Amino acid sequence: MGKLVGRFYDENGAPTEALRQAEAAIEEALKFQAESEQRKQQFPPCNSEWSSAGGSRFWCSRQSGGVKRDWTGVPRKLYQPGSRGSRCVCVRTTGPPWGQPDSTEHGNRGDLDNPHLEEYDGCYPLAEQCVLKA
Repeated sequence: MGKLVGRFYDENGAPTEALRQAEAAIEEALKFQAESEQRKQQFPPCNSEWSSAGGSRFWCSRQSGGVKRDWTGVPRKLYQPGSRGSRCVCVRTTGPPWGQPDSTEHGNRGDLDNPHLEEYDGCYPLAEQCVLKA
């Protein structure tokens, strides 16, 4: 037919550096997306609402954050390395930590001991809902 010489292929039909960079960027984005989905399974977003009268309310359910699961969890602040601030996530309170399903060396606390988590001030540590007055 013919050859389309340009950004991604040279006059011999060989890939250019730009194509290799584009493919590497796509691979990196797919990896990031998979890791993000895994984090969402481990720490699903909390349900939340705010009103001027009642303040902020965060709570967890078996479907909060659009992630269906067989546990409810408790609200916690999750701090992501390299990002500012925190977000509310639901944290599993029983069993081994995430990614260690066969571990026998755990305190049956789920992911509560994750170092990136923090309890909400003024909320009972194992409550499925937390209300912060305005």
